[in-house]
Amino acid sequence: MPEPTTPTVPAVYQLRVVLRGISPIIWRRLLIPADTTLAGLHDVLQVAFGWSGEHLHRFVVHGADYDAHDFRNLRLVDLGLRETERFVYDYDLGALWRHDLRVEQILPVVPGGRYPRCTGGRRAGPPEWCGGPWGYLQGRQRHDVFSAAALLADMLGHPDALLGDYRDRLEELRPWLHLDRFDRRAVNQNLAGLASAEGRAA
Repeated sequence: MPEPTTPTVPAVYQLRVVLRGISPIIWRRLLIPADTTLAGLHDVLQVAFGWSGEHLHRFVVHGADYDAHDFRNLRLVDLGLRETERFVYDYDLGALWRHDLRVEQILPVVPGGRYPRCTGGRRAGPPEWCGGPWGYLQGRQRHDVFSAAALLADMLGHPDALLGDYRDRLEELRPWLHLDRFDRRAVNQNLAGLASAEGRAA
């Protein structure tokens, strides 16, 4: 395990995070303070992709695995990461959502800046329960806009049927209809709530 270090100047890591095995790509750009622990980075990634954090997870940095035992005290700055270096975050080790993280820049802290913060991204995070990248790609094909149109046409073709007859199918379909949307403002609101909660717990 790396020896803890202290940055001479407060720094922020600009990370580009890409979800591996998905096309078109799903990605986020995040600004993370250097003193953020791996536990804190895990929480940020969960918010950024809209997941619950309930599954096993780990980081792989410089070929070394870091699991929940390492998360509380080990900070980003302790990992000795330099600009352009990459590391991995695995979530749900059964489905294996693998995130490739690249340090794009190491920046000075901006006075009054809000961190952590998301500055960019594309597409919604996959439904957490869909079975990993392979299940996601299959589900995306099965639940496309044409499927929604066919379901609505079926509903309109049976005006006497109760909405409840279609409720389960509509609930299953709903998350798949927003896959190409990414709401950076909502992510940042949730990150602000996360930072506030961590501040109260400290």
